[in-house]
Amino acid sequence: MKSKNANARLCQSMLVLGDSVMKSFQETQLAFAKHLRAPDHYPAPVDMDDRRMGIYRELIYNNIENFIANVFPVLRSLLNDEHWHLMVRDFIQRHHCQTPYFLEISEEFLQYLMQERGLCEGDPAFLLELAHYEWIELALDVSEASIPLASRYQVAPLLSKPRVSPLAMCLSYQYPVHKISPRYQPSVPEPTQLVVYRNRDDKVRFMAVNAMTLRLLYLLQTNTQANLGDQLHLIAAELQHNHPESLFDEAQSLVEELFKLDIISHFD
Repeated sequence: MKSKNANARLCQSMLVLGDSVMKSFQETQLAFAKHLRAPDHYPAPVDMDDRRMGIYRELIYNNIENFIANVFPVLRSLLNDEHWHLMVRDFIQRHHCQTPYFLEISEEFLQYLMQERGLCEGDPAFLLELAHYEWIELALDVSEASIPLASRYQVAPLLSKPRVSPLAMCLSYQYPVHKISPRYQPSVPEPTQLVVYRNRDDKVRFMAVNAMTLRLLYLLQTNTQANLGDQLHLIAAELQHNHPESLFDEAQSLVEELFKLDIISHFD
């Protein structure tokens, strides 16, 4: 009986010891992670060699910073080193990523800019729009979507149903983000409409368009039961166009051009 009790007490002691060791390990892990995210705010775990911690600090920061800089090259080129590194360090410290995939860090960084940081003193007014535009280019480049096989209309053009490629994005900005560079940084808004797309050669391209083109593409994406003629009648009514026939001719030429660019992938 005494032997059984002794064994029970030993097992219980080992469980308690195991829980204590696990708790201590988890606390060390947490302190380690906090320090790597914000070394100026959280000390390194006790008894950790600072030289080794410095290697981890540099490795973590440099990997993340380098990846973000590669995805947002224009944004990086516009900000001085201090401004840029303060922003990246703030992202690492404040933002809690929802994905384990390194490739998705850029989307997490964009969410941080849009939802947490916003515009700060010293930022160009177009910073958020430029970041979104640069991220869209990456998103299309790595998308696993594919363009359906090309097929031309088998009926009269106005009776056909043009289909917009799943790799085409219709975008509206307050600034001409596709023109921004270290040499051109607009100080006042210049409303801009763009279609950013990936073609059949897997090249990401953009096309500056007018509001009517953007409206047509939107209708083609959302009102898939209507044919091209129906869509153009709706646009003509919205514009109160005096000569809808000329609008129809222009639109048919536009649709042909969009088809050649792979923005319109096929016709039903």
